[in-house]
Amino acid sequence: MGSILSVNLAVPEASSAKSVGITGINKQPVDGPVLVRAPGARPGSGLVGDQIFDAAGHGGDDQAVYAYAREDYDWWEQRLGRTLPGGMFGDNLTTAGVEVNGALIGERWRVGDDLVLEVSWARIPCVTFEARMAEPHWVKRFTREARPGAYLRVVEPGQVRAGDRVTVVDRPDRGISVVEGFRAWTLQPELLPRLLEADGVPDGMKEKARKRLGH
Repeated sequence: MGSILSVNLAVPEASSAKSVGITGINKQPVDGPVLVRAPGARPGSGLVGDQIFDAAGHGGDDQAVYAYAREDYDWWEQRLGRTLPGGMFGDNLTTAGVEVNGALIGERWRVGDDLVLEVSWARIPCVTFEARMAEPHWVKRFTREARPGAYLRVVEPGQVRAGDRVTVVDRPDRGISVVEGFRAWTLQPELLPRLLEADGVPDGMKEKARKRLGH
């Protein structure tokens, strides 16, 4: 059983990485509970009070929440020689004791009393992320190290706050992990057939995998 270390919402800032001109990747911890619900027709975040400006590439039901493990932040801190607070990578939930990258796509987490989230996909790095980190060749390095964190969809709405417990309540029988899906999509396309066989992978991602495979 793991827990939520911090709940992080966007602090908008200017960015020249994309034509949008402003980004919500800078997430800062907030006090008190935050309501989480499926964005639905709203092309945005699942957390009330969060903001997404590049709606074409981020947000929506399959990317309603982004979680990143404190253990992976610690790993990066040792290699980059800098402090990385929760929210630095744009994560809404910074976790402790949760197998985020090892989670199966389609796995469900109960967070606190009411909120139920389902792991939907791996985070794919973009130029906005590289600009925020100001690390040389960051997208390539982040991709190579394969510690992407997980996007989640909202199954049952509820509130989340720092200190909430995270419990895995369901896992697909034929699953593929977040990190395996990430590797298949990035540097190991030979793994793409596994996406087609796995339960829980979003239909849209399966269709893209079929096109990549020429099916």
